Amino acid sequence: MQKEQAAPNDQEENEAEALELVLFQVPECYVYLIPPRKSAASYRADEWDVNKWVWEGILKVISKGEECIIRLEDKNTSELYARAFLRKGEPHPVEPVIDSSRYFVLRVEENIDGRLRHAFIGIGFRERTEAYDFQAALHDHMKYLDKKKTAEEMEQKFQQTSLVDYSLKEGETLVLQLKNKSAEIVKSKVSENNSPEKKANQKEPLICIKPPPPPPGPLSPSTGQKSPTNFPPNLNLQLDSNHKASESTEDDSKESISSGNEITQDIPDDDFGDFQTAS
Repeated sequence: MQKEQAAPNDQEENEAEALELVLFQVPECYVYLIPPRKSAASYRADEWDVNKWVWEGILKVISKGEECIIRLEDKNTSELYARAFLRKGEPHPVEPVIDSSRYFVLRVEENIDGRLRHAFIGIGFRERTEAYDFQAALHDHMKYLDKKKTAEEMEQKFQQTSLVDYSLKEGETLVLQLKNKSAEIVKSKVSENNSPEKKANQKEPLICIKPPPPPPGPLSPSTGQKSPTNFPPNLNLQLDSNHKASESTEDDSKESISSGNEITQDIPDDDFGDFQTAS
C-alpha cells in the first residue's frame, strides 16, 4: 500500500517540476460557432459569420514538458474559457481553413464527470502576422519533441556500446608480433642516411678541370717553328699564315747568304798578304 501511494506522489512532483514556457500570446482572439462538417472537404471561413463572434479574449500557447497547451483566457479575470492539447502521436488540434490565412478550426478538450469530451470551434486573428506567429509556435514545439526523441535514441545507443565487455574470456590469448631489433637499427640507419637533412649537409665533390695551355709566343722570321697540333683551329690558321711568311723570309735569307758567299770568294784576302813575296 505504501508503494502504491508513493507512485502517484512521484507523478505529482514531476508534473509540478515541469516548467511552463509561453511560446506565443495575443491579446485579441475571436471565437466562432461553426456549423458541422457535411463532407470530407476542408473548412471554409466564408460559411461562418465572421463579423459575429461569440467570445473575445487572450490566446496563449504554453509548452509544458512534452505537452503544448493552447489556452483561451478572459482579458480581465484570466479565467479559462477553453483549451486544446498538442501531443506527440495524436491528431493535430489546429486545422487551417482553405479560404483565409487568419482563421482556424480548433479542437478543444474538456474533462466532464471523468469523461473526456471534445468539440470544434473557429478562431480568428485580426492580423495575418499574428496568425503566422501562432502556427510558428506550434511548429517549434514539434521540432523540440523530434530533437528530444533523437537525443534519447543516441543516448540509448551510447549506453549499449559502452556496456560491451572487451576483457579476455577463458581460453582466449593475445599474440604479439615483435620485430627484430637489428633489422630496425639497420632500417633506422638507412633512413638517416637517406634523410634530406643529411643529404643537404653533404658537400658535393669538386670536379678538377685542367686549365687550357698558355697562348704561343710571337714567332721570329729566323726560327722555323711549327705550330703545335693541340692549338685551336683559329690559332692554326694564324700560325699557318705566319709559317708561310717565315718560309718566304727563310728562302730570301738563304739567297742573300749564298750571294754573299760568292762575293767573299771573289774578293782577295788583303790582310795577310803574300808570304812568298814578303820573304
